[in-house]
Amino acid sequence: MRQLTVRALSARPVDRDGGAPPARTTVEKRVFGLVADLLGGGRDQHSNGVSLVDDLAADSLDLAEIAVAIEGALGVSLPQRILAGVRTCGELIDSAAACTRQRFDAVDALAHDMPVRARLTPAGVPSRWTIERVLVLTPYAVETLTAEALRAGVGARIELAAASGVSAQTRASVRRRFRLLEERGIQLEVTGERSMEQGHPSDAA
Repeated sequence: MRQLTVRALSARPVDRDGGAPPARTTVEKRVFGLVADLLGGGRDQHSNGVSLVDDLAADSLDLAEIAVAIEGALGVSLPQRILAGVRTCGELIDSAAACTRQRFDAVDALAHDMPVRARLTPAGVPSRWTIERVLVLTPYAVETLTAEALRAGVGARIELAAASGVSAQTRASVRRRFRLLEERGIQLEVTGERSMEQGHPSDAA
């Protein structure tokens, strides 16, 4: 009986600390590399239409090993129900890309209902005023904070502190929701290291 072993591969894991999901071309390159490392053959010998079973002689354990390697490289989970329908390299790439998008979508959804402590400070030392509130990042709250920061002008600073333990992926998703501010010269800091104090969301939520 064969033993399932995950070999140490040279491919670096896709960045899991935020940003947008990797493009299909990035997933394709990574999957082709893993298939070549695990099943043999040069990377240039593989294409979307190549059958994993018929052309590369992969058996069920080979496919399981490939799935585990992809999960480690892309930071996703490939459910067995999806793997059961995979026949070609192209289908494997599509499945991995879809699971990656779902992971990022789930992080974005979490960021939409997350309580934060928001502090807005205008440019200049000493600051003339500071606004601080605890609110939930609903679309209206994001719109309100963005408008206030823009009125504060170039050089203003907005700090968003989430509850302790919030992942880097979620913080990156929050930052994407305020990307207009950085484009307009507003300093933006999003942290997940500060414990939230008890409080009620403001009317801006």
